Amino acid sequence: MMTQYIQKGHYEATELDGEWIILNTDQYTITKLNDVGGHCWSLLNEMQTAASLTKSLLVKFSTIENEHQVKKDIEDFLANLVQCGLIEYVD
Repeated sequence: MMTQYIQKGHYEATELDGEWIILNTDQYTITKLNDVGGHCWSLLNEMQTAASLTKSLLVKFSTIENEHQVKKDIEDFLANLVQCGLIEYVD
């Protein structure tokens, strides 16, 4: 079974000029995401896997051609969000 992820809490998220700002009021941190990261963040309000996020990105941003690189980038992105305390693993 693939690892699933979901947003850890109900954090304030705002989009400004193609960038997303996530306010983690528990840890008093601000995380900035680009448009691709913001798209992933919005999907993470429900359980997602790296594969499901990769598929969504390949559909939404049809200019992306290298699926293997996209999946690796998504895995790194998810690891960073876990480290920031914004998402968690789901069993």
